[in-house]
Amino acid sequence: MAWVYLILAGLLEIVWAFGMKASEGFSRPGWSAVTVLGMAASVGLLGLAMRSLPLGTAYAIWTGIGALGAFLVGIAVLGEAATPLRLASAALILAGLVGLKLASGD
Repeated sequence: MAWVYLILAGLLEIVWAFGMKASEGFSRPGWSAVTVLGMAASVGLLGLAMRSLPLGTAYAIWTGIGALGAFLVGIAVLGEAATPLRLASAALILAGLVGLKLASGD
């Protein structure tokens, strides 16, 4: 169950990162609320996952899911550049996440 919590926490990282961008510096109350609630839920689920997962693995995967997801949302929704170097760099992050999962033994 810890991995489910961790994946959900990572997905909420994406939600709050996008919400922060959409809040325009917390000047839009609705998006500001999405950001704060997303942060709280994400950290709460991370805490549940850390009950049984190692700190380094859980934290790295949590931030990695958020970073990759925010990167993809930036490209797909916000029209950010998808240059070969940016895509290759994101692929390296993904490879690291897979490596951490495989090395965890769970």
